[in-house]
Amino acid sequence: MNFAHTDPALRAVVDRWTAASERDKLNALLGRLGADAAGRLDALAATADKNPPVLEQFDRDGDRIDRISYHPAYQELCRAAYSEYGLSALSHRRGLHGWDAVPPHLVKYLASYVFVQAEFGLACPVSMTDAAARTLRMFGNPDVFGPWIDALTSTEPEGAMTGAMFMTEPQAGTDIARTETVAERDGDGWRLTGKKWFASNPDADVVITLARFPGGENHTTRGVGMFMVPKVLPNGERNSYTIDRLKDKLGTRSMPSGEVSLIGAYALQVGELDRGFRQMAEMVNTSRLSNAMRSSALMRRAVRDAVDHTRQREVFGKKLFDQPLMRATLLPLALDAEAALALVAYSAQCLQAADADDDSARGLIRVLTPLAKHYICKRARVVTGESMEVRGGNGYIEEWAHARLVRDAHLGSIWEGSSNVIALDVLRCMRKFGAHRQLADTMRAILAGLGPDCAAGVEMLVRRWDDLVEEGDVLVAGDDDTAQAGCARYANELARAAMSTLLYDLADFAITSGSGYRSLLVANAYLSDDVPVAALRHLAAVVDGTDVNAAAARVAAPRSDSATGALL
Repeated sequence: MNFAHTDPALRAVVDRWTAASERDKLNALLGRLGADAAGRLDALAATADKNPPVLEQFDRDGDRIDRISYHPAYQELCRAAYSEYGLSALSHRRGLHGWDAVPPHLVKYLASYVFVQAEFGLACPVSMTDAAARTLRMFGNPDVFGPWIDALTSTEPEGAMTGAMFMTEPQAGTDIARTETVAERDGDGWRLTGKKWFASNPDADVVITLARFPGGENHTTRGVGMFMVPKVLPNGERNSYTIDRLKDKLGTRSMPSGEVSLIGAYALQVGELDRGFRQMAEMVNTSRLSNAMRSSALMRRAVRDAVDHTRQREVFGKKLFDQPLMRATLLPLALDAEAALALVAYSAQCLQAADADDDSARGLIRVLTPLAKHYICKRARVVTGESMEVRGGNGYIEEWAHARLVRDAHLGSIWEGSSNVIALDVLRCMRKFGAHRQLADTMRAILAGLGPDCAAGVEMLVRRWDDLVEEGDVLVAGDDDTAQAGCARYANELARAAMSTLLYDLADFAITSGSGYRSLLVANAYLSDDVPVAALRHLAAVVDGTDVNAAAARVAAPRSDSATGALL
């Protein structure tokens, strides 16, 4: 088993959005990681999930130590993620995995996508470490934070550091303006005092957090500054904060989340004080896209396991995979997983362009990030749950991966902003930047460049984008209560339309590059209002990546009088 080699969606996005000169390097990395994830890493993840970390608050002499003990399986996973594959360093360092320059963002997201199919929990600290380095690089004084950035992006076990962000407080999760942690000047640094309520990776070496500063505006986010809290002070002593307890969580059991009290903790200011929340939003948005990636990985793993089971299990004298109702169950799950990865990969490309000062891409990634997190993370809960049911009673047993996938899938919709918060962020983008119009223009431009094989889908999606622009304009122009009540449903429609468009783009690329018509079958089936019989007949091609002829792909094309229902 190789998680990369058995993933046709992964092959499609690599071929479409990777430069030919870099494709061999990326495929080599994904192939090595795919084999490791399906074997060694998967076994380690199962062990780490059953042996969660333990907080040791005091040593035998009664001294406060707040040390978290990890199972060796989790420690080996850490070595694989941070050192062997450099997942938190891939967007920062040159010379990794054959790249002379810093690898494109897509490399990090696709490698992480393969890793997460084995281990989900560790991906949170890996993502925060990456995001902390990015945030310090963007907003911090390089003379001050250079050594910290180097340590956060190091792939050498000795001297490497991990990162975290502490935002949530007992009274302030979504509403950052209610932050009560206070910062007081202490020479060139600051001292922070307050309580952080949901702090993942609480023993991180570098913590990015928020606190109210003297003279700042009360009860607004402009009164909140960003600070970096080191775990260890320059003199080698522990900083002044305590880990009060670890959370007993539904999922991500391998990785600790805790409650932290800052007791005059030493901190360094990051960026401009009154722009702390805006700066933190950059870190949060990076983590939100990572959340969508992780959820798409859970979907892929769940679907793969379900398909493998149906090909082995015989019921009433026939393999489950060959039975019509099971095929009708599996097909939408496989399509959801493929569409999710397409949106994540395209968003990674937009982030790359935005970092290169492309204003259009900057606007796109601003809305694509919450759209991907809102839709994909919620959908993962459905896909993992349905996939678990496919295995029957064994799917509910913790000895199989399905139960862990379901538990972990529920997290994506909560961390870095629950679904309602994310939907309101989409609405904010629409009001402030006309984001729905920019997204529609971009997607219609993609559709305009597609060939005749995609004509049926293009026609329907162009009409759908026109309708979505009109619906979005009405939503923005209406009263606030109506807009807020409807923004989640509308965000889902935008996400589905974008994923359909990107699937047709992948299909057109596959056809024109001589890779066949399988991707067109996928795009047509995803857009259809019901489950196309033609696609059910070719389910093996959908899940395995084998080709179909043009006629089979076209038979699955959506009817011109339907399809919009599939986008809702």
